[in-house]
This record gives sequence, C-alpha cells and structure tokens, in this order.
Amino acid sequence: MIHPSVLVVERVRQRLRAEATDPSLDPAVARSVALAEVRRFNDLALSRGEIMIDDEAAFVRDVLASVTGFGALQPLLDDPEIEEIWLNGPESIHVARGGVSERLALRLSDSQLRDVVERMLQSTGRRVDISQPFVDASLPDGSRLHVAIADVVRGGWSVNIRKFLPRYRSLDALVAHGALPAELATILHQAMLDGQSIIVSGATHAGKTTFLGALLASCVDRQRIVTVEETFELAVDGPDIVSLQGRQASLEGTGEITLRRLVKEALRMRPDRLVVGEVRDAEALDLVLALNTGVPGAATVHASSAEEALDKLTLLPLLAGRNIDRAFVAPALARAVDLVVHCVRDDDGTRRVHEVIAPNGEVADGRIVCRTLYAYGGDVKVSRRGDLRRIGDAR
Repeated sequence: MIHPSVLVVERVRQRLRAEATDPSLDPAVARSVALAEVRRFNDLALSRGEIMIDDEAAFVRDVLASVTGFGALQPLLDDPEIEEIWLNGPESIHVARGGVSERLALRLSDSQLRDVVERMLQSTGRRVDISQPFVDASLPDGSRLHVAIADVVRGGWSVNIRKFLPRYRSLDALVAHGALPAELATILHQAMLDGQSIIVSGATHAGKTTFLGALLASCVDRQRIVTVEETFELAVDGPDIVSLQGRQASLEGTGEITLRRLVKEALRMRPDRLVVGEVRDAEALDLVLALNTGVPGAATVHASSAEEALDKLTLLPLLAGRNIDRAFVAPALARAVDLVVHCVRDDDGTRRVHEVIAPNGEVADGRIVCRTLYAYGGDVKVSRRGDLRRIGDAR
C-alpha cells in the first residue's frame, strides 16, 4: 500500500505544475493546494472506511517540505543547532550539534533518499550517476553537499551535508564562543588589514573553513577578495568579492575547470587578497607562485599541526610536475606565508585555536623555520587543554 504522504505529495506537485505555480515564489498558493489535497484524501478515506490523517496541519507542513524543500531532511537543515547531517543509507541518519554526533530515529526509503538528493542537485548543474559516483555541491543556504552512491558505497548511498552556522561568521563571535582570546583576534584582524598571508590548518571538522570565513569577514569591507573553491563554502558577503567554483567534466569528458585554472584566472581579476578554500593538490604551486608576486593570500589545509601544514604545502607543489623541486618551494613558501593558525576539535566537540606560528623566512634542513606566537601551556606537543598563551612577539 502506498503511504498517504507519497500520494498527497504527488497530487500537490501535479496541481502546482498544471497551474504553473512555483511554490518557492508563491508559498500561500502552495499551502492552499496542499491543504485542499490533504482534506480530499481524508474525505476519500472516510467514505471508504480507511485510515485518515489525524493532524492535518502537521501533514501539510510535511507535504510542503517535500514539495518546496528537501523532505524529511528540511527540519534538520532549518535547525540552527545542527551543524552537520549525514546518512549512511536511508535508515542510518546522524547529526552533529556542538561537535557531538548523535543518531536519529528518522528513517527514509531508498526512493525518498534518491528524490531528496535529486532535488538538492537540481539547481547546481551537477550530477551523480554510475559514471560519476561522487559529487560535491552547494545548497541554496550555503551548506555543502557530498554524495557517494552504490556501487562505490556498500549498502546504499552516503550523503553528507555540512552546514555553516551564521552565528560563527566573525572573529568577535568566535571569541565569545571561546575559540580564541580577544587579544589574538585583534592581532589576526590587523594582520588581515595589513595584507599578511595566513594559512588555517587543522583536521577534518576542526572548524578551518568557519575560521577562514571569520578572518575574511574582518577585512572584507576594505579589500577586493577573490575566492577559489571546489564547491562554494565560504559564506562571506562584502562590497567587492568574486567567488569562483570548479566544475566537473561533462558526460563527454570535457569542460572541467580545476582549482589550478581558477587560481590563474583569479590573478587576472586584480585581487587584494587571493583565497583558496582548501589546498589539497597541485594548486598549491600556483598559490605559492601567486603569493610570491606580492598578492596576499589565505587558505586552509588539512594537517595535524601548524608546522606539518607548512611541510605539506612544500610537498603538494611537487604534484605539479617533475621540474618542481622542494628546494625551490620551501624558501618561496617561507617568504610568502606570514602566519599559520592551527585549529582543533576536542573530544567534547569544542573547536578552538590551538597554536599560531610565524615563518621567519629561513629554511633549515629542508624545513621552514618558525617561531611560536601562541600555544597551549607553552608546549603545543604536550598540552591540549588549558589557556592559549602568548609565547612570542606577534609583530
């Protein structure tokens, strides 16, 4: 037997299409149609002696979520406390609040999950199928969507939705949240205004993108910023911002736009600051070359410490080709990067700045020499808790 919600949703969609009504532009009409179809269903159920819909108002909300939003996932997307949603197939749904994960009692069917993903991708121009089993995309609210489908994933589709909560989009908000001391926030703010290049490092879920967004928000009213990302994640608004996004290859294998291409194009747009959302491949070479032309930059990189982030940035350019040598990259990077801010997420879900280092422009034994400006307990390798202390001169 077909579930009542499936029947009503389909009837509402058919009526809206027949009346050429866009539910996102005319929500009052959509609600009226949904209510009419719910009552029509109950009238038929009453005449046939079948089970009726008890809570019409709640059912109408569910129908509208399916028609205009993303079905059963829409309330999770609307919840301001939920920062991430992930599905290990349709029957294993999890969320994270304050960095702590929990499994929900919510269940979907295979068809519901595929329908939701299809609607999420509809406005992005991206696709997921057997030939392209992975996809990254941005949802209308700025959340990042990642999908992996069978047969790459055992047992069903894997869906991750990373939300970027608006209350953490400034340095002041992060200070209030306890992510860093006010003194350090002031120093970083001035560094951005002075045109210094800052790398934000950390593990997955450490808050790198959120922190980078807050840094950009602190200078966006004074600088022309060009951002380069595989998928739009940096929700930064300002009077002079250009946001560039990569593109997948078409079905014919053409039309792909890589981060390397975007970095090169960004330099032709007269940036006061070039931002790479995440450096993970050969685009590191183009970023280093851009920074050495005098263009201030900012970026994130996955690493377990600030020094390891610099080491990684000296190795990634080697992926660009055999004619690239670490002996060239390391000195160039040492001169180009001013600060590295390392973020961590504790076991209780707390995200915070763990250390700040500054390259001094020198290289010793192939590694960039740095001085520590801020660290926990004065020894970043020993202490992960306590107060973030000023160790050296930040100027």
